Amino acid sequence: MVAGPSGVGKGSLLQELRRRFPDVVYSVSATTRAPRPGEVDGVHYYFVSDEQFDHLIARNELLEWAQYAGTKYGTPRRPVLDALSLGKTVILEIELEGARQVRRSCPSARQVFIAPPSLAELERRLRGRGADSEAQMAARLERARAELAASDEFDRVVVNDDLNQAVDDLVSFIGL
Repeated sequence: MVAGPSGVGKGSLLQELRRRFPDVVYSVSATTRAPRPGEVDGVHYYFVSDEQFDHLIARNELLEWAQYAGTKYGTPRRPVLDALSLGKTVILEIELEGARQVRRSCPSARQVFIAPPSLAELERRLRGRGADSEAQMAARLERARAELAASDEFDRVVVNDDLNQAVDDLVSFIGL
């Protein structure tokens, strides 16, 4: 599984990993947030209502789940277990609390933390998106500090300073 602060480049890293290794299974998360332009249900996320998400929790159909900024995110259990039973490599892109849940339920899962080269660079990347108010930016940076402080909980830390090098580091750790 791969975790790290918002804006660190997890999506770009995993996109390049999938380009290089198309047989790797990328877990599609469920979320209660609305789709962003260009996002496709079942490809980028499973977009569900709060009630549907709560039903998934109640039926233990999520491997992990967390709430972030009023939105719920979680990993459907069955597709991950099915892919693993076929001997596939499965990548989960999750946040810190989700990683902790997976560590408890699947202690053999390899966990990689993607870190920015610096907090200043992370802030530059987040501001470059132009999507957050100053209050949202402050909240993201505060959360990023907490996540960075927990990076030692992971099996490996990969610094995403150079995308190709970061992908190479991830590939080496996974053993692809």
